[in-house]
Amino acid sequence: MEYKNIEDWILNRLPSYQNSGSVAYKPGLDNIKKFINELKLSINKLKFIHVGGTNGKGSTCSYISSILQESNYTIGTFTSPHYFDYRERIKINNHKIEKSYITSFIKEYKNLIEELGLSFFEVSFGLSLSYFVQKKVDYAIIEVGLGGRLDATNIINPLVSVITNISFDHTEILGDTLELIAKEKAGIIKEKSKLVVGQRNHLTDEIFINKCKEKSSEIIFAPDLSKEINYSEIDYFNENIKTSIETCRALNLKALNDDVIKRGIDNVYLNSDFFGRWSLVQVNPMIIFDSAHNESGFKSIADQISKTSYNKIYVLLSFVKGKKIKDLTRHLPVDSNIYYTSLKIERAMNLQEIELNIDNNFIFDEDSKKLFNSIKKEASNDDLILITGSNYIAKEIFNEK
Repeated sequence: MEYKNIEDWILNRLPSYQNSGSVAYKPGLDNIKKFINELKLSINKLKFIHVGGTNGKGSTCSYISSILQESNYTIGTFTSPHYFDYRERIKINNHKIEKSYITSFIKEYKNLIEELGLSFFEVSFGLSLSYFVQKKVDYAIIEVGLGGRLDATNIINPLVSVITNISFDHTEILGDTLELIAKEKAGIIKEKSKLVVGQRNHLTDEIFINKCKEKSSEIIFAPDLSKEINYSEIDYFNENIKTSIETCRALNLKALNDDVIKRGIDNVYLNSDFFGRWSLVQVNPMIIFDSAHNESGFKSIADQISKTSYNKIYVLLSFVKGKKIKDLTRHLPVDSNIYYTSLKIERAMNLQEIELNIDNNFIFDEDSKKLFNSIKKEASNDDLILITGSNYIAKEIFNEK
């Protein structure tokens, strides 16, 4: 019961961007630096890979981790969000951080955390660094939380930084043009290191090239080097897989070869419990969960739907406040049967906001589990049920712990 109390304190007492939005966002590195200093962590002993970008960060982290595990390295991963269990965020070789470690850490530093006024993300990141240092991981893969330049994770000095792609998301914080967003995300590029960029874009390429020149760092555009091979049946995974391969190659590891890379790709689910992007939850009917929450993500979903065989399609949507629903849903098939629900978080888009954004009649139920079950009853075995718009709904619907 002690861990449950600690977990509740972390999830509910600390200011979280996921739950509260920008009011909980604390840009800047001063607080996290003070925290790490008080923890007396020698984080420079760790070999870091820093993964930023708009979409695909989580899957890229998973594939990098899997490939390096197949190279017989011990790999720590700090990622967000979690879907079912807070401990998903901090793992070593796909083993979640021990409950006892979290409990002892929070008990020891709770007063310091409150004194510094740390956010949920800052505490989680500090916890992960403490864990990785103690366990002496060979490589620590760190996913950027939001942006890059002012993100708490930007205190590290990685061997390789990764920017998966640049598209519109969190524009109220990062800027409303791709160039402004790219400049924020380019903030993770460090002196005399390497940058792997996962996607070419004429609006942002020069920003990354110039930043690398300024930092005397090497830039690698993954699309320029990757072989024309499709590693996955899910089209939008392939770009992230190629980015992951080039990231691992940039480490110049003796143990890395084509066979190891193939095993890493093939065993990604075994090595990382990869979940959240076009995740097949059930067949007959086919139930897919995807955490897409911006226009670029919805375009990727739409492309995959067009390659999927089904009779009818049912789409269950949930969003956080402020999302431009029409810009997202216009990418869905015109014959989609669309349902809306709300989330059990402070930032949830409620019925009133949905009504302001949608012209036509629609079906809404704030009980997401009830709505999901009614859709399943209506669907036949050859139909497709897609659940998307937010990561938060996964736990509400699938009731895993």
